[in-house]
Amino acid sequence: MTKTTDVKDTAAAASEVAAAEATGAVEVTIEEAAAETFAAKPALAADAPISKLFMCIGIIFVSCLILSNLIAGKMWAVTDSITLPAAVILFPLTYIFGDIFTEVYGFKKARLVIWMGFAMSFFAVLIYLIVIGLPHPGFWEGQDAYETVMGTTPRVAIASFAGYLFGEFSNSIILSKLKVATKGKNLWMRTILSTVVGEGFDSVIFITISFWGTMENSVVLKMIMYQYLFKVAYEVLFTPLTYVIVKWVKKKEGVDTFDYNVKYNPIKG
Repeated sequence: MTKTTDVKDTAAAASEVAAAEATGAVEVTIEEAAAETFAAKPALAADAPISKLFMCIGIIFVSCLILSNLIAGKMWAVTDSITLPAAVILFPLTYIFGDIFTEVYGFKKARLVIWMGFAMSFFAVLIYLIVIGLPHPGFWEGQDAYETVMGTTPRVAIASFAGYLFGEFSNSIILSKLKVATKGKNLWMRTILSTVVGEGFDSVIFITISFWGTMENSVVLKMIMYQYLFKVAYEVLFTPLTYVIVKWVKKKEGVDTFDYNVKYNPIKG
């Protein structure tokens, strides 16, 4: 069951706990008090209507994802010895927005957005390939350049999609489980730990499938390490902003979802 609570009433529930424990009348947890407080309005996050704010954040998430795939072909010379795909300046934002979805709306709503991002990315790649294949006039000299920027190989596409799904779902599941385990405390710790795992899956899967066997193994391993460290550092630096956005969205939406007894099935449940 996914329990959605009203943020404004959380303080009231906590007050009930303190009062009960002070008198020694009953041993009670914040969750139990909250359940009674919210009994009059038992909304399930998975069944609640999709709000305008949810849609707006979802659009930003999908846009960042598609743009990341589009700019990934550009190489960024961070130093003379460190080269990263330019997508690293934007792609980590998808994990930040993924944290917001899971933290506020719960795993089931986050799952919906993850699959929507996957579908739109697949659609974008399909359109790129169709457009590249269209006959071009003889006087147009930009075909090769266009293919270089917009084209992709099946190997890289599979690597991108696999890394995305494994990374995003592991990030969402871990964040959701940690929220329940910590009773909603220490958001900074939960977002960083979930990112450490999620970005790890994404970096290892994407770079390994894309480049293993095409260059020296030591180079591939360095690419994985540098990209992974950059993404995790990105999440850490943006943690204060994540706090601000999560707090604002919870207040705006009036919900704070805890995924109790949720089946973490990426497909359904």
